[in-house]
Amino acid sequence: MREQIRNIAIIAHVDHGKTTLVDAMLMQSGIFRENQQVTERIMDSNDLERERGITILSKNLSIRHGDLKINIVDTPGHADFGGEVERVLKMVDSVLLLVDAFDGPMPQTRFVLKKSLDLGLRPIVVINKIDRPGARPDQVLDMVFDLFCELNANEEQLEFPVVYTSAKLGIARREVEDDNDNLEPLFEMIREHVPAPDVDPEAPFQLLVTSIAYNDYIGRLATGKIFAGGVKTGQTVCVIRGDGSQVTGRISKLLGYDGLQQIELQQAGAGDIVSIAGFEEIGIGETVADPEHPVALPYVAIDEPTLSMNFIVSNSPFAGQEGKYVTSRNLRDRLMRELRTNVSLRVEETDNTDTFKVSGRGELHLSILIENMRREGYELSVSKPEVILREIDGVTCEPLEYLTIDVPEEYQGTVIEKLGQRKAEMVSMTSLEGTNRLEFIIPARGLIGFRTEFLTDTHGTGVMNHTFHDYGPWRGPIAGRKNGVLVAMEACETVAYGLFNLQDRGILFVGPGVKVYEGMIIGQHAKENDLVVNPGKGKKLTNVRASGSDEAVRLTPPRVLSLEQALEFIDDDELVEVTPSSIRLRKKILDANERKKYEKQKKAVN
Repeated sequence: MREQIRNIAIIAHVDHGKTTLVDAMLMQSGIFRENQQVTERIMDSNDLERERGITILSKNLSIRHGDLKINIVDTPGHADFGGEVERVLKMVDSVLLLVDAFDGPMPQTRFVLKKSLDLGLRPIVVINKIDRPGARPDQVLDMVFDLFCELNANEEQLEFPVVYTSAKLGIARREVEDDNDNLEPLFEMIREHVPAPDVDPEAPFQLLVTSIAYNDYIGRLATGKIFAGGVKTGQTVCVIRGDGSQVTGRISKLLGYDGLQQIELQQAGAGDIVSIAGFEEIGIGETVADPEHPVALPYVAIDEPTLSMNFIVSNSPFAGQEGKYVTSRNLRDRLMRELRTNVSLRVEETDNTDTFKVSGRGELHLSILIENMRREGYELSVSKPEVILREIDGVTCEPLEYLTIDVPEEYQGTVIEKLGQRKAEMVSMTSLEGTNRLEFIIPARGLIGFRTEFLTDTHGTGVMNHTFHDYGPWRGPIAGRKNGVLVAMEACETVAYGLFNLQDRGILFVGPGVKVYEGMIIGQHAKENDLVVNPGKGKKLTNVRASGSDEAVRLTPPRVLSLEQALEFIDDDELVEVTPSSIRLRKKILDANERKKYEKQKKAVN
């Protein structure tokens, strides 16, 4: 029976068509009725995934191909969610490595491929988007082979099978010139090249927990692969924790996957991917085993966080006006709840009871958490992201990123110059059609605030991607933001006349009719210093009329910052205030006189 199971994960860089390929596989496996209404990107289950077009959480499904049951794990393509990738690879026996037929391997491709090669998995390479203008599948295949060599793949892994697809059109071909119009070659390749689960059906029961979910009716659900033995609903089992302690309990519910649906099972065997309920305290990486033979399974280590920021209870004058959850207890409970499922996150309590130090894999990892919290009704303030330094062999080391940039030739000089100032080191330069691909090793802190500057310098035509590379020696100071900010001097409502007089001083972040408070940042100053301004200043009314002084007020539309742009923009003495309906920038110290005193004390100490 185990010979009829195949467990695979799909790994790819962001936007290379991974979720679209899963859609096509589901469609052609006969899971849906002919008249059933099905949305695009079925596996992108939450609002943020649909809005951004990226996979954030790994998800399970199964499809049938003849007598074969294929369990598929859809994994995130962004390295910031690498914790999701690392833990699910332990459940599968092979991976489909999806690569764009024009872009070729990108930083995240390198990241997820290295993880799967290290685990000894033999990938199937899927070169997708062969219908894309400018597609160059043969060159991309050579690039993939070079990447395998670079990542020290063994001889068996280097003999990888290749299939060419267009996920959008729902076709797969063994050779680009073939003319079939379905995914049958891909299903056949999975049948031929993915090994059946390497498990022992006769041994005592063992299941490795790789993800946790929560159901309002049955409590916590632990999902994982059964490595040995079998299990039934109502069976008594024990959970072996990370510290070696054991807790015995009974399985109240056993769930498997049929298509996208979770279905209730009475029993399951070795090789199956299942979810079990019945334990309130069960964690990722723990083993569920037979209580008479409690043997823990080894667990793949998850990379440590590289970036941290402070989550602070909002003390702004507008606190409590827009959100439901505003206290330190609310904030602490929410962060502790996140730790149960977000394995690559760390939360530390600080000396200040209103401040929590939250560490993650990157800006996107942390900003997705903040975005989810604000949608749930939380109000909080967050500080500028800081890199986490390590002491390695007595040397202070910092996280380095592998940065890939695709940029038109005319902007390349500016980009190289800007990255040089941020301590980047170029490792490769390749010419593509009309653009150049530049590859750098750069300190993670050098990328903070760079994306907005990069898009401005390349007039929106540049594309940048990066992934964690390694820890390396500290590369020295990097200059921060060059411009100061425009800070409101008092609580007021902005008026068009006041803003009209300020727009020559810099770029405004607010329009007329917006309530602001003292210490709130309303724009970017054109010069290096901060400027305290009055955006609520109205025009004095007199009986005198003069040509020229009564011209219509023309305001430039304000620059509205997204959450990621706001986090990149702020400086060390500033915070981003996040509420369910607003993202505001503010000074840590709101009072202008107090700020001056603090700056004097700081200079005196230095």
